[in-house]
Amino acid sequence: MQVNDVLRDGVIAVARQAAAAILAVYDGEFAVQHKDDRSPLTAADLAAHRCIVSRLAELTPAIPVLSEESKDHDIADRRQWTRFWLVDPLDGTREFIKRNGEFTVNIALIEDGVAVFGVIQQPVTGALWHGVPGHGAFRRDGGADVAIHARIPAASPLRIAASRSHRDARTQALLDALPGSEVLGCGSSLKFCRIAEGAMDLYPRFGPTSEWDTAAGQAILEAAGGAVLDPQGRPFRYSQRDTLLNGDFIALGDVAVRARLPA
Repeated sequence: MQVNDVLRDGVIAVARQAAAAILAVYDGEFAVQHKDDRSPLTAADLAAHRCIVSRLAELTPAIPVLSEESKDHDIADRRQWTRFWLVDPLDGTREFIKRNGEFTVNIALIEDGVAVFGVIQQPVTGALWHGVPGHGAFRRDGGADVAIHARIPAASPLRIAASRSHRDARTQALLDALPGSEVLGCGSSLKFCRIAEGAMDLYPRFGPTSEWDTAAGQAILEAAGGAVLDPQGRPFRYSQRDTLLNGDFIALGDVAVRARLPA
């Protein structure tokens, strides 16, 4: 499916409308619930979900939508879809609750397991990133697009993104094995955007994430010249397994950096 200007700008408009729905909750008092997996849930997650699902259905009625807040039957049906939207209506709910601004709206188009188009919107700043692998990645502040590129070749010191909310022992061990690197905290899918625009070089993640956490970021990062790889060096693929949980991965601006990492 060709991602033309009409589709691209339509999805960007959807992401911005979802961001507005999130900010309407963010600016007031809100309750925090917890799902069965103990992950937090707020009215902002649900408002963004409803906005995105309804608007994407209007924009591309033939393409199904899989969201973090989708019902179980939609999740089960996804294995039959060759093309679908993969959405995290509010990525970084913990950051939202902390009110630190580091949360995003993630929308990705998946075709035959590949993330072929991604949009990430940061509601608080208004910054938006979008990209189509093979056709470039861009940051949009206001109405103007600026082309972005990963830092290739990566220079010393390496700038490594590490989650504020998730720092497991294996990630710490990798950081310890790269002395002299600059470690930068960053929440949600913003880590992929920072690598895509050359502000960071590396994001290792050893531990559970879900497919909607990474798909939009992978599309943008690959469009900017980088990659999201599994431990065997293979690009991430989507809706290939019974589970929606991702395995371990490393996001890189300069793929050559992988050779410098500990096994």
